[in-house]
Amino acid sequence: MDRVNLESDQQNGTATLYQGGEVASSDAAPRRADVLVGAEGEILGVGEALSAPDGAEVVDCSAKLLVPGMFDLHVHACEPGREDREDIGTCSEAAIAGGITGIVLMPDASPAIDSSGMVQSVLDSAAKARIEVHTAGAITRGRGGEELSGIAGMKAKGVRMLTDADLPVSNPLVLRRAMEYARDMGVLLASHCETLELSGAGAVHEGALSYQLGVPGIPAISEEICVYRDLRLAQFTNCPIHIQQLSTAKAMKAVRYFKEQDVQVTCEVSPHHLIFSQDDLVDYDTNLKVNPPLRPEDDRERLVQGLIDGTIDCIASDHSPRTKFEKNMAFGEAPFGMTGLETAVLALHHHLIKPGILSWEILISRYSDAPRRVLGLPQVSIAEGEQASFFVFDPSATTPIEVATLQSKSHNTPFLGRELDGRIERVELPR
Repeated sequence: MDRVNLESDQQNGTATLYQGGEVASSDAAPRRADVLVGAEGEILGVGEALSAPDGAEVVDCSAKLLVPGMFDLHVHACEPGREDREDIGTCSEAAIAGGITGIVLMPDASPAIDSSGMVQSVLDSAAKARIEVHTAGAITRGRGGEELSGIAGMKAKGVRMLTDADLPVSNPLVLRRAMEYARDMGVLLASHCETLELSGAGAVHEGALSYQLGVPGIPAISEEICVYRDLRLAQFTNCPIHIQQLSTAKAMKAVRYFKEQDVQVTCEVSPHHLIFSQDDLVDYDTNLKVNPPLRPEDDRERLVQGLIDGTIDCIASDHSPRTKFEKNMAFGEAPFGMTGLETAVLALHHHLIKPGILSWEILISRYSDAPRRVLGLPQVSIAEGEQASFFVFDPSATTPIEVATLQSKSHNTPFLGRELDGRIERVELPR
């Protein structure tokens, strides 16, 4: 099946029987079961040897998995302001192609999503999306770090998360006040942890490789100092906090410490920080230029272990579309970011699940269950009485990552031209 014609959201007025597959979940190994989805999208039955009603479509899922739809907490849709990179429509279709049935948009649009009016504008644009689309609101006006945004108005429009999206709130007093507001209003505060004065004009992890490449470096302490500061402020204000884009073992160690102190902290890691390390940068591929940067192999391995043991709560793609022109700049000048919605599940399967490092149970827990729980949203599961929100995955097939089949407007992925093990064949969306 060509990925550009990926089947999804079957609204043809008939039931669908997914027959002969294995149902995956976060609490048990995949088990053999048929799944019957009614014409209105409700799961009518899960069990062995189910019968198809008259007129139902039967989908052969032999040797395939049925996997709950993922939920991505960290997505840059670039609308409004940079629709040449991406828009909410193409972003949501990219998510569907990747088996993701819910997303949270970052507020780093132009203008920033920092008021109730801007939130409404985004929600209006997202109304036609075929998946669940939420938007975060900026912590500060214009993401400038000095004046608090219209938090109450954004909360009234349904905003569940505040973040300055790839920018830290450098002023600790402003961040303290934001935490107090967020705590009292019941909105989750999410923090991009970076000490800008230490990052400077850096483009890669600071160390022997940055000197070898002749590229300015971003030291690990830029992240680690800010993680500790923000967690200490959260402890002081008794404010729940979500740490975005962890990339170092010591930053993760700080999260673990504050969790042990009963601070209400959750955190996320991007697939690229679980798969790649700074060693992959030797050919100056700008698609691997991300912020925070790829770290040493030891950090990558420890992040994987932290994901497995539960120190890291969530996987989040940090889907960051960039144009071909932008990524064709010299490495030091090219913008940070890679796309991730379409490749996250495939890449994690290829690099971690198939080799036996990660299980489907962990992936579903960290990329479907926990992100929804962090935002206080209902869980999705493949169970009788639930709305269908899952995808069919063929672990024995492969998926070539090609421009012609990508749904995103931008193609800044390091997987371009590669073939990943596994294939998302079909997606059932809530109706």
